[in-house]
Amino acid sequence: MKFTESHEWIQVQGQVGTVGITDYAQRELGDVVYIELPKVGVKVQKGAEVCVLESTKAAADVYTPVSGKIIAVNDGLVIAPSTINESAETKAWLFKIELSHPKETESLLSLAEYQALIT
Repeated sequence: MKFTESHEWIQVQGQVGTVGITDYAQRELGDVVYIELPKVGVKVQKGAEVCVLESTKAAADVYTPVSGKIIAVNDGLVIAPSTINESAETKAWLFKIELSHPKETESLLSLAEYQALIT
C-alpha cells in the first residue's frame, strides 16, 4: 500500500490500483454522510479531484494518486457512506483505476513515510 500527502491510499495489483482514504483522514472528517463517486470510464490525471466526501463536520475532495481510467467504483458506499468510518483502509475502497503510468506510484509515500507525516 502506498499513500499520498492528501491522505489517499492505493494498493496496486498488476495494472489496477484500488484507491481509498486513510484511517487518519476519516477520523479527521468525522461521520461521513454522503459520497460522490467518479464515473466509470473517465480518464483522470494524477492529482485530479475525483470524489467528494461530506461529513457532519466538513466536505473533502479526494484526489487520484495516479493517472489512468476509472474502471470500477464502490457503489455500496453511496447507500452506506458510514462504511468509510468503519473500515477506511479495507472495505471502504472508493474506486479502481487502470494505471496509465505505473511509475507514478514510485513518488508516493511508504507506510513509514506517511506515518511520519501524520504524527
